[in-house]
Amino acid sequence: MTLPVIELREVSRRYDDGPPALHEASLTVRPGEAVAVLGPSGSGKSTLLNLIAGLDRPDTGTVTVDGVRVDALGEAAAALHRRSRIGMVFQFFNLLDDLTVTDNVVLPARLAGMARGAADRRAAELLENLGVDRHARAYPGRLSGGERQRVAVARALMNRPALLLADEPTGALDTAAGQDVSRLLAGLHAEGQTIVVVTHDLALARSCTNRTIRIADGRITEDVRPPAVTPGAVR
Repeated sequence: MTLPVIELREVSRRYDDGPPALHEASLTVRPGEAVAVLGPSGSGKSTLLNLIAGLDRPDTGTVTVDGVRVDALGEAAAALHRRSRIGMVFQFFNLLDDLTVTDNVVLPARLAGMARGAADRRAAELLENLGVDRHARAYPGRLSGGERQRVAVARALMNRPALLLADEPTGALDTAAGQDVSRLLAGLHAEGQTIVVVTHDLALARSCTNRTIRIADGRITEDVRPPAVTPGAVR
């Protein structure tokens, strides 16, 4: 059986003396799944994302991503694992305004040691596939919100990650741009990319994922998977 891309076992995280931000959460995500994590503000969505990304560590339990126990890694090793195996897309893009679109996209590959020529070719391929190649030499500030999010997705895919994490990827976009990004994520899922989308937007979840997890008060309260597809069925 194929190993999971994500496996959380009885994971809890508490900050200060408040209630647990995440309480005994267990979750398995297989290769090729597209999972939406839904819940209100303060429910534990961001804590879950940060633990998967290795940006935070659990108080108890284990977090394994692409076969690596990220909860057991030091900061440098966690950053290296994140850079090489996890692509991240944020609500506010997190692009560097003083770098061109191409330089933003190649940055993760250059940090990972990829030669500049190979990195440039990979970036050009991604920008063309995502429909923003005409902006390769522009600076992010000259792009629309939807275009900047496409550049951010290209950057996230630069190192061919096992996992793409998207944190409210349409939260800063207007309706049309948000639908554009939703179609983009759906296309990546159709190509086999494993995706976890943290969002409060049910429409986004329905349009680009095939599994929905709900979190409330730090607990996973619902995990809805698609119905099984019988052999020969049309998807």
